[in-house]
Amino acid sequence: MEYHIHPCASRTISLLPLALCLVLSITITTTVSAFNRTTIRFDEGYTPLFSDFNIDRSPDDKTVRLLLNRLSGSGIISSDYYNHGFFSARIKMPANYSAGIVVAFYTSNIDTWEKNHDELDFEFLGNVNDRPWRFQTNMYGGGSVSRGREERYRLWFDPSKESHQYSIFWSPKNIIFYVDDIPIREVIHHPDLGGDYPSKPMSLYATIWDASSWATNGGKAKVNYEYEPFAAEFKDLVLEGCRVDPIEQISSTNCTDRIARLIAQEYATIKPEGRKAMKWFRERYMYYSYCYDNLRYKVPPPECVIVPTEKERFRDTGRLREKMRFGGSQKRIRRGRSSRRRSRKPAASGSGKEVAAAAAM
Repeated sequence: MEYHIHPCASRTISLLPLALCLVLSITITTTVSAFNRTTIRFDEGYTPLFSDFNIDRSPDDKTVRLLLNRLSGSGIISSDYYNHGFFSARIKMPANYSAGIVVAFYTSNIDTWEKNHDELDFEFLGNVNDRPWRFQTNMYGGGSVSRGREERYRLWFDPSKESHQYSIFWSPKNIIFYVDDIPIREVIHHPDLGGDYPSKPMSLYATIWDASSWATNGGKAKVNYEYEPFAAEFKDLVLEGCRVDPIEQISSTNCTDRIARLIAQEYATIKPEGRKAMKWFRERYMYYSYCYDNLRYKVPPPECVIVPTEKERFRDTGRLREKMRFGGSQKRIRRGRSSRRRSRKPAASGSGKEVAAAAAM
């Protein structure tokens, strides 16, 4: 299977004449091959995290729907911790009015290292009717939440219409975030990152929860429970990596060999066509990057790769110089979490003020 990225899919140029759009497609269209991956059933790798009554598993146990209603959100967690890995799922977001809702797909070890946890995030923010979903990626290492490394984006499709694949690759060398096997962000393990690079075993989480206080328009648009239940669907579940005990860090297999096999996979390296696709995405759909936020970081963090064609689009605040133009066909992206051992109220990681400000865009 292959994914074709067409320039006319970008809402930013949707007003171009059709003829010109077709001409552009000759030079801009990029083909990205889909990865081979082994999917698992829910019971082969996951367990409920909180609110079992809001977790709807399909008869074949290959699809799980996480529900949000007046009673609670819900979440699942991998049964094991992983010392590096590739984590993936096809996710469909709630449709219609989704303001105040957060759906998250992320790795973390906060239940074991609460003060110095590691984390890699996909966080999807809901929106009001006829406004597109937004999402952000983030990375924390050693509890570095005050030095959050978030980037924020929109999508070239409506994620509530059908399922799309979201993946996180994490190795000792690099981290790559994928949407439909298109790389959208890479973090290289720079020596100066030190403990800010995730290094401790992590679990994989998926959650949906009510973040009315900040998620949409700075908290002005709340979850409207007249539309409940809200459902986020997860399928084609993938957990690939070296399973370990989080405390003893004793693996069930040889992690050295397992990580070597992981790094040898096609998703571990971005090929030239992937670089082209990533450039296409970032220049059209990224609307904030910490690497270009000169007010927050006088000197860009060491892992930042400054791309001139990206940088020229952003102000010193890391936000776009010109407001991006998007159509209204898309609908409505932080995350709830609960202890593996006990349920607790979801809480946003990182700087709540920064995230809330971003959500108000």
